[in-house]
Amino acid sequence: MEIKVKRIDHVQVCIPIGAEDEARGFYTDILGFQEIEKPDALKPNGGLWYDLGGVQLHIGVEEMDSDKSKRHPAFEIDDVDRVRRYLERRGVVTQDEIPIPGVKRFSLFDPFGNRIELLERKREASRR
Repeated sequence: MEIKVKRIDHVQVCIPIGAEDEARGFYTDILGFQEIEKPDALKPNGGLWYDLGGVQLHIGVEEMDSDKSKRHPAFEIDDVDRVRRYLERRGVVTQDEIPIPGVKRFSLFDPFGNRIELLERKREASRR
């Protein structure tokens, strides 16, 4: 089975907890990136989101000395449920993600522990 990636949806980088103002000073004030509002369900997690020409940059907060990280690419695909079933049948570890409106999503882990998010947007939630 081939998983057809439509496009990269977002990339997430991380900053220390409580460093949003410093990050905003760099990404907004210095780089001139356009900040966008995060979905309400994810606001309690902290961080910032930016729109970069239809691809988003998510800046998450976490303990920077941890072995676990929120950093990951996210790929928009078709038929996310079918793809997840296929991957799980192949022994790939998947995990649910916090639901956000208009998006079905989950994450998987490669053999090296790298997290990859796969998502499907409902038509009305599409940014294009």
